[in-house]
Amino acid sequence: MPPFPRLSAALLAAAALFAAAPLIAQTYPNKPIKIISPFPPGGPSDTIARVLSGKINAALGQPLVVDYKAGAAGNIGTDFVAKSPPDGYTLLMGIDTPFTVNPTLYPSMPFKTTDLKPVAIIASSSLLFAVHPKLGVNTVAEFLALAKTKEINFSSAGNGSPGHVAASMLADKTGAKVTNIMYKGNTPAVLAIVSGEVDAAIIATPGLLPHVQAGKIKALAVTSTKRSPLAPDVPTTAEAGIGAVEFEVLYVLMAPAATPADVIAKLQKELGAALAMPDVQESLKGLDLTILNETGAAAESRLAKNRERYAVTIRNTGMKFE
Repeated sequence: MPPFPRLSAALLAAAALFAAAPLIAQTYPNKPIKIISPFPPGGPSDTIARVLSGKINAALGQPLVVDYKAGAAGNIGTDFVAKSPPDGYTLLMGIDTPFTVNPTLYPSMPFKTTDLKPVAIIASSSLLFAVHPKLGVNTVAEFLALAKTKEINFSSAGNGSPGHVAASMLADKTGAKVTNIMYKGNTPAVLAIVSGEVDAAIIATPGLLPHVQAGKIKALAVTSTKRSPLAPDVPTTAEAGIGAVEFEVLYVLMAPAATPADVIAKLQKELGAALAMPDVQESLKGLDLTILNETGAAAESRLAKNRERYAVTIRNTGMKFE
């Protein structure tokens, strides 16, 4: 057969593919969308998923179904989405650590960070640095004076969790003697400091704040660049003299990298509309979240900068997967 018919067939196939792309966006979604949560239920990312899905469901005309695939510090659920069809029907909603911490922490990864792309960085939150009263310190300066003479036990929600990295960053940047004690999630990590099983913790503010208000633990600082509206009397790490110990938890919605741009744009439009709703803003504020709604190059740049910054601490402190 002459080459021209073959070439024509190839061109026709390519033309059909390009013609189908707008059609996909026009008909999307025509079935339920699965939102994979790579962490156990009950955390802030789970709450965000449920708050937003209720709003986006109505706009898209299809349900958003949250499915949990926890394990390996978020790698299992993230890998599942990375290997899913790039059609917008399987998305990832969680925190940024599978993209900013795990690539350095784990000796090998089942996916590449480039296998997924951000639909949006939805919001950010800080962590609260708190101690048990038995430690006998009331300020960061007093803590550091003590922590340079004796080992201080910190609870964290698991290997590679934000609290694990933040406590390691505290050790790296200040010389404090820190031992991380791993628990299976935020709830047992909070209970550990409240009961006095450990000396300190750096955990999401909403989980610790009720116990601070009850006088069971003492708040020393928040890891954000600005004070938390939930704890306006607690200084930032910069105000407390340890500005290098800044840490933000990012809440992300991710899709397989080859997902059509028009599908991503449709998701971004409805997500932005939901985030602009006063009741959604009030719900997220109650979780100590600052809405960002960053997309495209800005979102990718933020993730890359945090990945580089956390890599320094992971390498300096010898953090490793256990």
